[in-house]
Amino acid sequence: MGSALDTLCGQAYGAGQYEKLGIYLQRAIFVLNTTSIPLALLWANMETLLVFLGQDAQIASKAGTYAKWIIPTLFASSTSQPFVKFLQSQSAVSPLFFIYMCTLILHVPICWFLVFQSGMGYVGAAIANSISYWLNVLLISLYVKFSSKFAKTRAPLSWKALQDLGGFFRLAIPSAAMIWYLRYTYISISLSIC
Repeated sequence: MGSALDTLCGQAYGAGQYEKLGIYLQRAIFVLNTTSIPLALLWANMETLLVFLGQDAQIASKAGTYAKWIIPTLFASSTSQPFVKFLQSQSAVSPLFFIYMCTLILHVPICWFLVFQSGMGYVGAAIANSISYWLNVLLISLYVKFSSKFAKTRAPLSWKALQDLGGFFRLAIPSAAMIWYLRYTYISISLSIC
C-alpha cells in the first residue's frame, strides 16, 4: 500500500509542494501500521489457522511460533517503506544503499548469534529479522531528520496527516492489488517453468 507514495510524493515534489511530502510520509506510516494490526492478529493465530486448514500440527506449531516472533518486523516494514518512497521521490537513493549495507553488515552477526550461539534456532532468526528491520527504520529516520537535504520536505507531526485518508486508500489499494497480482503471476510462471 505504500506504493501510493510513488504517485503522491512524486507529484508533490514536482509541483514544489515540499511540505506535502512530509505529510504524505506521516499519513502512509499511520495507514500502513494501522492496516498491519489485522495482519498481526492473523499471524498471532497462525498455528490455529494452519491446523484448521489441514496442516500437520507439528509444522503448524513451529510456523505459528515463528509468525508470532516475526510480528515486529511487520510494523517495521510498515514504517520503513514510506520512508523509502519519500527518499526515492527526492532521488536520494545512494543514502538508502549505504543504510541497507550498514543494516546488512550488522544483521549477519546478529542473526548468527541469535540462531546459533544462543540456541534459539528459527526463533532467533525471527528476532534477528525484527532487530534488523527496526535498525533500518532507525537509521533511515535519523538520516531524514538530521539531513539538511530534507529541510523543506520534513514536516512536523500534524493532524493534516489524518486528513484525506480516503484519497490515500484510492491510490494504495489498486497499487497493492497490482503488486500482489504481479508477484502471483511471477510465482506462477516460475513454478510452471520448474
